[in-house]
Amino acid sequence: MAEHPDLHTRPSDEDRDRTARRLQDAAAAGRIELSELDQRLSEIYGARTQGELAHAGRGLPAPVRTDALVVTDEPGSRFALSVFGWFSRRGRWVAPRVFTSLSVFGGGEIDLRDARFAGREIRVRAFALWGYTEVVVPDDVEVEVKGFGLFGAFDRGAVRSRRGAPRVVVSGLALFGGVGTKAKAPGRD
Repeated sequence: MAEHPDLHTRPSDEDRDRTARRLQDAAAAGRIELSELDQRLSEIYGARTQGELAHAGRGLPAPVRTDALVVTDEPGSRFALSVFGWFSRRGRWVAPRVFTSLSVFGGGEIDLRDARFAGREIRVRAFALWGYTEVVVPDDVEVEVKGFGLFGAFDRGAVRSRRGAPRVVVSGLALFGGVGTKAKAPGRD
């Protein structure tokens, strides 16, 4: 029987933190006792291989994509501006806790599908003044839209509830312009 080669790889600090969060969530949900949490956390931070790390997470539901969504890396950018033009923020990047965009007689796209989040809650503040901004969110996160349209439109099409998932709050103002929201599966156009 061949062993899986990744089981002998050394875990990163991010791997340990992700597994620790899963255990803490399991304890909060009543899946494991606090005394067991303490013992397993010791196993996590003492693990020398991915196999030992996986053993510390035994008996828990399999991790989902959103478990790896929140990271401790520095954000890629915090602001986007379009004046008589277009901006695009997409692909792999770290979205800050607050990202602000301003479109004046122009437009832009903020695509969070392949982004990692700097916190469990991300706030996108979109201001479209005689312009248009589209916010694309992954379909497996919770989304709240609180923007206001004055002689413009602020779309609430991406609003969804996903208890326990990371959260995206879209707010701002559409003045003689628009802010659109869409939810799409990660990695697809």
